Amino acid sequence: MKAPIRWLGEHVDLSSLSAADVAARLNVTGTELDRLIHHGVETPERVVVGRVLTAEQHPDADRLRVCTVDVGAEEPTQIVCGAPNVAAGLTVAVATVGTVMPGGLKIKKAKLRGQVSAGMICSARELGIGEEHDGILALNEALPGGGDLVPGTPVADVLTIAEDVLDLEITPNRPDCLGLYGIAREVAAATGATLAPAPWTAGEGAQAGEVVGPDPAGDAIDGFAVEVRTDGCRRFTARLFEGVRIALSPLWMQERLSAAGVRPINTVVDVTNYVMLVTGQPLHAFDADRVAGGRLVVREAAEGETLTTLDGAERTLRAGELVIDDAEGPTSLAAIMGGGRSEVHEGTTRVLLEVACWDGPTIHRTAQRLGLFSEAASRNAKGLAPEQVGWAQALATRLLREVAGATRVGGTIEAGGWDPAAVAPAITVREARVERLLGTPVSRVRQAELLGTLGFAVTDPDPSAAADAGALQVGVPPERRADVRREVDVVEEIARLGVVADLQPTLPARRRTSAAQLTPVQKARRRAEDVLVGRGLQEVVGWSFTDAGAAGRLGLAADDPRAQAVRLDNPLSEEQAVLRPTILVSLLDIARHNRTRGAEDLRIFETGTVFRDAPDPRRPDMPYEHTAIAALVQDDVFAAKGLLEALMGALRITDWGVEATGEVAFLHPGRAARITVGAGEDAQTVGLLGEVHPRVAERWDLPRVAVFLLDLDRVLPLAPEVVPFRAVGQFPDARFDLAVLVADDVTAARTVAVARKAGGTLLEDVRVFDVYRGKGVPDGQVSLALRFRLRAPDRTLTDDEIGGARDKIVGALAQELGGVLRG
Repeated sequence: MKAPIRWLGEHVDLSSLSAADVAARLNVTGTELDRLIHHGVETPERVVVGRVLTAEQHPDADRLRVCTVDVGAEEPTQIVCGAPNVAAGLTVAVATVGTVMPGGLKIKKAKLRGQVSAGMICSARELGIGEEHDGILALNEALPGGGDLVPGTPVADVLTIAEDVLDLEITPNRPDCLGLYGIAREVAAATGATLAPAPWTAGEGAQAGEVVGPDPAGDAIDGFAVEVRTDGCRRFTARLFEGVRIALSPLWMQERLSAAGVRPINTVVDVTNYVMLVTGQPLHAFDADRVAGGRLVVREAAEGETLTTLDGAERTLRAGELVIDDAEGPTSLAAIMGGGRSEVHEGTTRVLLEVACWDGPTIHRTAQRLGLFSEAASRNAKGLAPEQVGWAQALATRLLREVAGATRVGGTIEAGGWDPAAVAPAITVREARVERLLGTPVSRVRQAELLGTLGFAVTDPDPSAAADAGALQVGVPPERRADVRREVDVVEEIARLGVVADLQPTLPARRRTSAAQLTPVQKARRRAEDVLVGRGLQEVVGWSFTDAGAAGRLGLAADDPRAQAVRLDNPLSEEQAVLRPTILVSLLDIARHNRTRGAEDLRIFETGTVFRDAPDPRRPDMPYEHTAIAALVQDDVFAAKGLLEALMGALRITDWGVEATGEVAFLHPGRAARITVGAGEDAQTVGLLGEVHPRVAERWDLPRVAVFLLDLDRVLPLAPEVVPFRAVGQFPDARFDLAVLVADDVTAARTVAVARKAGGTLLEDVRVFDVYRGKGVPDGQVSLALRFRLRAPDRTLTDDEIGGARDKIVGALAQELGGVLRG
């Protein structure tokens, strides 16, 4: 919502407040400022009133004229102008040399076809106050008394050619702030500034909020009728205007619409947009002579029904969506966009003005399906109050008279199920409850003062009640009924206006004798992440969304569980249409993003949730999800395995291992393994390790990279909370090396496991320190060099004990693996 400061100042006194002050106070009270925009000329003091003294044909250009212009200086200024309407005697706006125009164009002294030009005679569009660009802006024609302006007078004194505009982020629960008067009320409440009467109120002796004026009574218009056949329209009103003049709107209206980001079009359309921006209530103007049969019917569309809207597009409707009919069929897409058949045009002289209140969710669904969130649809979809309809009709009636010279004919047609006599019950707000929720006392007098600035009707049934025992009866204004329904909602209004900004920081009351601590699983997860950071990896955070084709790029078959993605009903885009079925997708995406921006030697990891389209064993009504950790390094599988080993060490998990596998589509065959924890029948697969398949890496524009993926929900519960103390050995260890020939398909992990089991309690450690293939090693075999360390906790080992352990290990390797010692 764009709120021009000068326009806002018409409704609330901003004489002592700058735009920055207003924005700061609104931010504190919950109306967030997206940005502060400067609209219009960047250097308005350089744009002055000029009077064209002469306008001669350019000697070398048919479409240019050489003008002399009095700009209040000692000598007239020569300006070359291409506007067809420039003529001697016109009072104009002149951008002098040095002016910075909207968009950043700087006016310089130049030669045009050999003639010196020291400035620019401006059109309305060039000044940022309208759309007219066919000719220059003649102030003597556009402004009352414009011909009497003194040359050299700053144009900013008579036109708003520069203005600060608040671009506000309005939350969905506050549609009242989608109108300037609603924002003005917020400013008044937040700053204490004086709020002007609502612009739709008029007449001597009018009550606050009362809509009055010299309009005809009655609820009928000769020749016209309205019927509402759906609950989706709560209130529908129509008024008829004759003698309508379709022309350019006055400059003051064009200025305000342009600053608010709305393109001026003509008197009638501009009035409807102007009123919508002030009240927040959309309106629609029909050419009354184009309403076939003089009858409008509000109904639900039939499946497949079509309608051509104002933008020229043919829309195919679904059952339940709302349309407005005349005798020839749908003429408008209700609350979203009018139809082309009944739009106001240059020849329009009679206007039927519709203002209605609609069911917000119904309008939202239609607008979202069609991708048609017009200014009207965005407001109607949020659920406006039926009372706002009357406000908009009253203000529009006045402006159509003033701006378009219209005469109102007949009364106001009312249709729909709204009951104006129905009043929402008052909300009881207890003083003690306010203090309990806010942590600080707020007197009933102060509460009533704060709520009153927002338009709430407040009474105190028992003013003599004790300070902590009284209560207020609060009537909610119509435009806030959808948002403020309970006592706590009213307390929130009190808090945001008069309490939050002044709260002193305090600690919450302690309810437990011990401070909060991380759970064992949380501690283990932090150790896992910290050890990867300690190994030089950078933590990254990727999207939980990806595109539906990600599983295909990984090479996964359609029936692979890792390809069963959860599809979103309302995706942000096709690239984020499903929840990621494996964390590898986001890790590869981030790796590609960094590589394409020059990052080399990637070493990254991520912890996050992955999802699959299968029932979760813990919550069968929800999709399966689990927390995973994955690391990616621009290196080989052994580098990734080293990181995995460090992680398992940090978790104090010792009974883990890897088993070669060729069944993972996105990992390189022969360089891939399953990660297991446990032994024998109790072993469970908890992840994958390997190099990314070259074809998959190529799809992500990556070089050789290796990864490991772990299911943390399975791994972390296996991390021991307490590690038994083990004293450093007092007796010396015994070390020896063995080189053993085994078949190529025997893994190093299996070899170590067999040796460890055979070594018994004396074997303290065994690890592979060399792998060799080549001269002296038969084809189909590999030489593994293993280093053993033996130690007894209570004695020095004898040669016989060492030799016996060595013989058992050699025998086990030979018997179980066919291993042969190298000489």
